[in-house]
Amino acid sequence: MMIERLTMTCIFIITFAFWLIFHFVVAQPQTGLQNYLVHVNKPDVQVVADLKSYYNSFLPVEIVGSEEPSRIIHSYHHVVSGFAARLSAEEVKEMEMKDGFVYARVEKILALHTTHTPNFLGLYRNVGFWQESNYGKGTIIGVLDTGINPGHPSFSDKNMPPPPEKWKGKCEFIGNVTCNKKLIGARNFVRGSTDPPFEEGGHGTLTSSVAAGNFVDDANVFGNANGTAAGMAPLAHIAMYKVCSDSGCSDVDTLAAIDAAIDDGVDVLSLSIGGYTAPFYDDGMAIGAFAAIQKGIFMSASAGNDGPLSATLSNVAPWILTVGASTHDRKIVATVVLGNGQEYDGESIFHPTDCHSLFPLVYPGLLNQEAAVCKSGSLNNANVKGKIVVCDKGGGVTRLEKGKSVRDAGGVAMVLVNLEIDGDGTLAYVDVLPTTNVGYSAGEMIKDYVNSTSTPLAGILFKGSSIGFKSAPSVSSFSSRGPSLASPGIVKPDIIGPGVNILAATHVSAENKIDTYLTFNIVSGTSISCPHLSGIAALLKSAHPDWSPAAIKSAIMTTADQFNLEGQPILEQRNLPADIFATGAGHVNPSKANDPGLIYDIQPHNYIQYLCGLGYTDKQIGLIVQQTIKCSLQSTILEAELNYPSFSIILGQQSQNYTRTVTNVGDASSTYVVNIIQIRGVHIVVEPTTLAFTKVNQQATYSVSFTQIGSSITGHFVQGTISWMSNKYVVRSPISVKLE
Repeated sequence: MMIERLTMTCIFIITFAFWLIFHFVVAQPQTGLQNYLVHVNKPDVQVVADLKSYYNSFLPVEIVGSEEPSRIIHSYHHVVSGFAARLSAEEVKEMEMKDGFVYARVEKILALHTTHTPNFLGLYRNVGFWQESNYGKGTIIGVLDTGINPGHPSFSDKNMPPPPEKWKGKCEFIGNVTCNKKLIGARNFVRGSTDPPFEEGGHGTLTSSVAAGNFVDDANVFGNANGTAAGMAPLAHIAMYKVCSDSGCSDVDTLAAIDAAIDDGVDVLSLSIGGYTAPFYDDGMAIGAFAAIQKGIFMSASAGNDGPLSATLSNVAPWILTVGASTHDRKIVATVVLGNGQEYDGESIFHPTDCHSLFPLVYPGLLNQEAAVCKSGSLNNANVKGKIVVCDKGGGVTRLEKGKSVRDAGGVAMVLVNLEIDGDGTLAYVDVLPTTNVGYSAGEMIKDYVNSTSTPLAGILFKGSSIGFKSAPSVSSFSSRGPSLASPGIVKPDIIGPGVNILAATHVSAENKIDTYLTFNIVSGTSISCPHLSGIAALLKSAHPDWSPAAIKSAIMTTADQFNLEGQPILEQRNLPADIFATGAGHVNPSKANDPGLIYDIQPHNYIQYLCGLGYTDKQIGLIVQQTIKCSLQSTILEAELNYPSFSIILGQQSQNYTRTVTNVGDASSTYVVNIIQIRGVHIVVEPTTLAFTKVNQQATYSVSFTQIGSSITGHFVQGTISWMSNKYVVRSPISVKLE
C-alpha cells in the first residue's frame, strides 16, 4: 500500500511537470506577460465616470477592441489612480511614452504577516518560544510612563487569565472606565495631579503595547504595515504607573512608582525614560532599580536617543538592562524619482495618491542655512510654490515644523535629508504634506542633481510596506553609544533590539492634513526598543520562574546575534561594522535566550562589593542599597571582576587577571571548550580551556588574563570575544579593551 501511494505521488509530480511544460508551450503567444500595477495621473472630472475607457487608453492599441480577453485585471477607484493588467515588459515601455503615465511595477506576491517585530525576532503563534513561554502568561510588566489609553484594543483582555494572586495593585480610573484582566492596574504618580492615569501624548500607550499588547487583527497606519499587532509578551498583564506629564518625568515621582510597583507584585519594570549620567548614588533610576532587583524584579531601560556621539548613554547601572535601538527588515518605501531617471529610496508613512507626477525640485539651502533646514518663515521668499522642496534635518527645527514651513510656502512635497552624522538610516513619518526621508548619501546625490540642471524635476513614488531588507538588523544613528561614564569597567549598552519604524498602539491625532485619530502609529526610539526587551524578559520569567534578574540578563546577552540577515556583521548608520559601544552584546534573539546553556549570575551582595570598588563612600553606597555598609568589612572587587557577561578593561603595561563563574542551565552532562577571538595588541589567556558539567545548576569558574603586547596606540579601544562552545551551545562574552 505504501509503495502504491508513493508511485501515485511520483506519477502526479511527473504529470504536473509535463503539464507545466505543455502549458507554457501552448501559451507561447502570451510568453512574458506579467501582472503589473500601473499608476497613472488622475483623469479629468468628466472622465471619472468612464474610468474603463481612460485606463484602456494606456494599453497597446492592437489589443484594445480585439477578441482577446481584457488585459485589465482591476480598475481602481480609491486606493490607486490606475489599474492592474497583464502586460509584457515591452508593452510597459510603450506605455511609458503616453501622456498621463506615472509608474508601473510587477506585482508583489505577499504572505500573511504579524506586524512585524515578533516574527522578525522569531516569535510565531502556536510554535517555538512563544508557545513554550505561554506568551508570558502569569507575569506582570510594570510600565512607568505617561499614562495609558485603557480602551485601546491592544489592552483587550480576550483570552487573558485573571491576575496572579500575588497582585496587590490598584486601578485609579473612575466612572465607566476601569481596568481588566490585561490592564490590571493603573495609577498616577505625577506630583500635584489627582487625575486618573489617562494617557498624555501617546508615549505610555505605545510602550505598553510593545511590551505586552494583546493580539489585534488588521492593525495598520494608513494601510501600511498591515497585519496582526502584538506585544512581545501578549498574554502578560500590564500595570501602568504614570510618572510623566507635559513638564517631564520627575525622578522623585519615578521612585515613588517603583516603590509601589514592588509592593504591587510586578515581575518586570519597563522604563523608557532617562536623560542624565550621574554617579549611581545620585541616579534615581539606579537607586530604584537596585531596590527592585533585590526583590527579584527585572528592570530594562532605554539607552537614550543621543547617538551616534560617544558616551551619551542613560541608565547604565549594571543591575539594569540598558537597551539600544536597531532596525528590522520592513520598510515603508517612498522613492524619490529625479528628472534624469535616477531613483533614491526613502521612507514615509502617509502615502498620498497625487504625488507621482514630476514637479520642479528645489534645494533652498543655496540661499542660507535657515532655508536649508526649512525653518519657519525662511521659505517665504524662496520661490518654492508648486515645487518639491529638499530640506536638511537638524538645525534646531523639528521635522513637523519643516513640513509646515514647506506647506505654508506653497511647496507640494518635502524630501527630508539626513545630516552626515545620521548616515543612511531612514525613518518613516506621518507629516503635514507628502514627505520622504532619505539618507545622507542619497541626499547628496539629489542636491548634486539640483545643481546640475536649470530645470530639476522630481516625483515621489509611495510604494508601501516591503519586507525582507537583508541589512537588518543595523544600529540606528540616534541610539546612544557607550562607553559608560559612570562605570567604564562595564560594557554598555547591554543589548540592542527593534526600535526603528515600529508599529505600536496610540490614540493621538495624525500630524497631517487629515483630521483623524490613529489607532496605531509608526514610531522610533530607544523608548520602543526598551519595551521589546521588557516583554522578552517577561517571556523568560514565565519560562524560567527561578531565574534571577541577572540570570535573565545573562541569557539575553550571551545568546545575542552578531550578524544581519545577509550573514554579515551588524552595521551602523555609515554602513560600517558597528562596534561594541553601539551594539553591546549584540541583537536580541529571544528563542536562543530561552536556552542559553550557561549563565553568569550576580547576587545583590556582589553589587555591593562592586560599588565599594568604585570608590564610593559607605554613605553613598548606603543611599543605593538602603543598608548600612562598611566597605572595610567587604571583599571589594574591581569593576571588571563583577560576574558580568561581558568584559571592559582599561589595560596598561601590567597584566590583569579576572575570574568569572558560570552556572549550567543547559544539558546536565555537557562539556564546553573556550574559543577566543584575539584582539590586536592584547594577548588573552583563559584557564582552564575546558569546562565539564555533570548536572544542572552546577557552577564552574575560569580565569582570564589580559596582557598588552607590541606597540599600541594609547587611548585606543579594541574589541574581541570569549565564547564557550559545546556541541549545542555558544555562550559569548564581548570584550572591550582600552589601551593605555
